[in-house]
Amino acid sequence: MESVGSLVGSPWIYAVVALSVLLDVFLPVLPSGILVITAATAAAAGTANDVPDILVLALCAATASVLGDLMAYRLAWLGGPRLDRAIARSRRLRSAQERLGAALAGGGGALVVLARFAPAGRSVVSLGAGAARHRARDFLPWSALAGLTWAAYSTALGYFGAHWLGATWLATAVSVGALFAAGAGATYLMRRHPAEAT
Repeated sequence: MESVGSLVGSPWIYAVVALSVLLDVFLPVLPSGILVITAATAAAAGTANDVPDILVLALCAATASVLGDLMAYRLAWLGGPRLDRAIARSRRLRSAQERLGAALAGGGGALVVLARFAPAGRSVVSLGAGAARHRARDFLPWSALAGLTWAAYSTALGYFGAHWLGATWLATAVSVGALFAAGAGATYLMRRHPAEAT
């Protein structure tokens, strides 16, 4: 993992991870999951005093995830009629918003957690919750659980993948594959069993 560069071994990695995770709610193409896994793989290769520290990395990613969700939620809340019209035009966004509303109203938020793993799911859920004016106290606890779950899973993939396969690009690739598999599974559950996701 030495070829990853000096960034992974410096404290700046936390800022880069946080910024990437924070912004991927708006730009789902950002490789925040890959970045977290790569940093966790580097953490597994280092000593206890090296950067990054696995727990700090996980907390950094989880906190940035929740803050990004909150930003998207608040922007959608303030979006007004223009955003409402955009959602009304999209069958997919409308359907996601209805399922989210039913999930939050029923006291369940497994959909929010599942959506954190699905490609662009986090964006749809955060923006949908804000646009529908769902109460923050109903949405944010589930967003926090989703961020913690995703961050713990991603860092664990990188960390344990490096311990089992060595701190190599193969370990990173296998870990990223497992992250994509979780995303595909989450997408499948959200599409095929929407009632179970609530």
